[in-house]
Amino acid sequence: MLQLAGRKALITGSTQGVGLEIAAALSQSGADVVLHGLTLDARAEAAIQRCGKAGVPAPLVIGNLADPMPGGPVGVAEAAVNCCPGIDTLVCNAGTFIDEPFLEMPFEVFDRTMKLNVYSQYVLVQYFAKRWMAEGVRGRILMTGSINGRLSEPVHVAYDTSKGAIDAMVRSLCVSLAPHGIRVNGMAPGLFRTPLTEPALKDDRIRRWMELHTPNGVVPGAEVCGGTAVFLLSDAAEHIHGQMLLVDGGMSVWQQPDPPPEWMSR
Repeated sequence: MLQLAGRKALITGSTQGVGLEIAAALSQSGADVVLHGLTLDARAEAAIQRCGKAGVPAPLVIGNLADPMPGGPVGVAEAAVNCCPGIDTLVCNAGTFIDEPFLEMPFEVFDRTMKLNVYSQYVLVQYFAKRWMAEGVRGRILMTGSINGRLSEPVHVAYDTSKGAIDAMVRSLCVSLAPHGIRVNGMAPGLFRTPLTEPALKDDRIRRWMELHTPNGVVPGAEVCGGTAVFLLSDAAEHIHGQMLLVDGGMSVWQQPDPPPEWMSR
């Protein structure tokens, strides 16, 4: 039930980080995958090779999802369909964090964050949902949210707002699309080691602080998202609709851990 053989998936933002790990896990489970990135660079080439090792097609489409709506996302969707007809699975993963302190943040930064993290997902889901309904396809959609859709951090106003919107969108899309046989769920990562977070986590004190705030004490790599994505898109999750599954080691349920004694003495 955890095999995805025969399914064809577009994964946005899949040349690195969480998106790449999702794409690799889907390909290893038998799905044909279409990768997406901004440029055909060494990182994208490595992603193509990694997914191709599973013996399934892994073409790459290039496009900026933050381009004027709806043209940017629609262009990516059409390019994906052209190179892989019959796409029946969509993973909306692409996103950005470009926040500045709230009182100093230009509207343009907030606007760009919402365009990429929220508006593009709306456009992509609508594009594929219309196709699937016309063709009688029982599609599957996974949206990447974040623990920041439930919790907040300083200098994260735009990002937190966008991920909260994704949390709500998953529920609303479920109500709209489940009656048509289209299953929508979300996955909310906690703190992982990614190219974005690695510089901060090299600071031993920051790493230990984040481990302290995670009940299982682990700050893993993004690969822990791969199996979660496969499950939510598989037949094993057939009756799971409209849920945002937090993949965070328990961080979101712990109000405030007690600091160890040695920290209190400093």
